[in-house]
Amino acid sequence: MTGALEGKVAVVTGAASGIGLASTEAMLAAGARVVMVDRDAAALKSHHGRLGDAAIPLRIDLLDPKDCATLVPQALALAGRIDILHANAGIYVGGDLVDAANADIDRMLHLNVNVVMKNVHDVLTPMIAQRSGDIVVTSSLAAHFPTPWEPVYASSKWAINCFVQTVRRQVFKHGIRVGSISPGPVISALLADWPADKLQEARASGSLLEAREVAEVVLFMLTRPRGMTIRDVVMLPTNFDL
Repeated sequence: MTGALEGKVAVVTGAASGIGLASTEAMLAAGARVVMVDRDAAALKSHHGRLGDAAIPLRIDLLDPKDCATLVPQALALAGRIDILHANAGIYVGGDLVDAANADIDRMLHLNVNVVMKNVHDVLTPMIAQRSGDIVVTSSLAAHFPTPWEPVYASSKWAINCFVQTVRRQVFKHGIRVGSISPGPVISALLADWPADKLQEARASGSLLEAREVAEVVLFMLTRPRGMTIRDVVMLPTNFDL
């Protein structure tokens, strides 16, 4: 899809690794400029050097409310406009609820739910003013299935699934499309917190996705005709159901 996003500006959170990095690379290849948002300044600098000036690094700690609130103003200052927001940043807490630390639960819910809502809220003002925009949120297969080994994480994604679908209905009249991508397990840093037996089982059965495969679907969503909204894509490895 070379050139399909020519002239567009995208903002991707959690852009220094995993799905966020793959999404950034896919959008750059399609002609967009991408504001890469992450808290890892060293990784952002490295990716900017590799990807070129169209990859614009923006170091923000999204868990810091004051820092998070600067995302949209800084992105506008750096790139001039925002056509696409890929709200991708997230963290994982799995295992039995009784074993989870309250501080870890708070941190995950803050990033997976509150930050997504705030980022979407803040980007709506410039998108409404320009009468166009695309918002894609990284959700999870866990938003559609009560995964027993990750009750906290799954609950955060169920909440975001509801948020995406309700906001979509509010803003389509402004020319703004809102959708989510709900992949099954993806080879990324998030899997470092998976229960060891579940990770071993998934690797052995070929039940993991590549980040670039998710990015390809995100690009598909963004390049549909404006009269079409892909509201949610659930994607999973074929072997996942075995």
